[in-house]
Amino acid sequence: MGKQNENILSVVDIGTAKTVALVAEITDTGLRYRGHGIAASRGSRKGIIVDLDKATAGVQKAMDEAELTAEVPLDRAVVGVAGPHIRAANSQGGIALGAEAREVSREDIRQAVDKARSIPLPDDHQILHLLPQDFILDQQDGLRDPAGMVGRRLEVRVHVITAAISAVQNVITVMNRAGIHVNDTVYEVLACSDAVLRTDERELGICICDIGAGSSDVIVFHEGVVVHTAVIPVGGDHFTNDVAVGLRTPLADAEKIKRQFGCAIVTSIPESTEIEVPSVGDRPSRLVPQRFLGEVLEPRARELVYMLRDNLRQAGVSEMLGSGVVLTGGGARLPGLIETVEDILRCPARIGLPIPIAKLPAVLGEPEFATVIGMVFYAHRAQVLNGPDGPGLGKRLRSLFARANFGF
Repeated sequence: MGKQNENILSVVDIGTAKTVALVAEITDTGLRYRGHGIAASRGSRKGIIVDLDKATAGVQKAMDEAELTAEVPLDRAVVGVAGPHIRAANSQGGIALGAEAREVSREDIRQAVDKARSIPLPDDHQILHLLPQDFILDQQDGLRDPAGMVGRRLEVRVHVITAAISAVQNVITVMNRAGIHVNDTVYEVLACSDAVLRTDERELGICICDIGAGSSDVIVFHEGVVVHTAVIPVGGDHFTNDVAVGLRTPLADAEKIKRQFGCAIVTSIPESTEIEVPSVGDRPSRLVPQRFLGEVLEPRARELVYMLRDNLRQAGVSEMLGSGVVLTGGGARLPGLIETVEDILRCPARIGLPIPIAKLPAVLGEPEFATVIGMVFYAHRAQVLNGPDGPGLGKRLRSLFARANFGF
């Protein structure tokens, strides 16, 4: 792989089911699709690398395909991080400005943020993201950028997302083995929000539940900032395993049956409809009532949503969802799941289709590609903010607080 052009962005999503590489170009009019590659993931489980060689082979295949279709050399990328090792907490820290009120400087802001990030961490965890929520100046809260204001004490509230050091390092090792330098790592559901949320939804309050193959990642925005993130240990593979066991059919066939005939609400399925189910081994296929498939899927769907409800309640954010819930990821496509969410959470829900970039193929416009497309938006913003001529601390902080605006 040759040297990558500065105007070319490449991102990689190493999922449990598939590894996706996406390449975009920065143009005068915005981002433009250049190419992508998809490979089966055989070395990752629930967001964790479990086999370096197999994971590396998947990344190499996806990146080779992306490089071929993009017709540009690729040697670096932004890579996503996810999985049950992710932890998050809200923190607050501050500094005294002096006995007499004075003007807040950029250095004061930097020191306040450093205080807020000084939270006890397990020895095996590192900070992945530090997301400012608001500043407090002499008990006046809700400030987005206090630079130039006058006061005696400055505090900042932040949302801190941490990840297991070993899990992040293994992802980086896989990328390096594939010949790719890692420019940055990003929590996948945070990047996903760039691709599926509108400005007003972030303001009113919204929850994204990104249903991957191995687990579901959750993020909640309120008043434009992140207030909660979590991981729910149920994903699309759990539904597939239930179908394989319940219908006594191979896993590959169970996945096809789930996608083609699955529904999370039994009563929505006609009583007379039957489906053909392949048997295990040499036994012939059988005809099974489609409602039996629904009886397998409905309990798992309700379990997932109940776990989401309980997680939001325990975090104290269940009353902040003025805009409801967005389901994304491949698992979001299960018919009846939106209605199940609305029934249990008592709020509106929708499927999160990714905001397209120019020239994006229609095949990538599905919810399972929302994360990798969001990562392109994230990588673009990070490159602008961290470039050699990028803005100073104040503008970077304002950008963190800013509502993503993609033309809505």
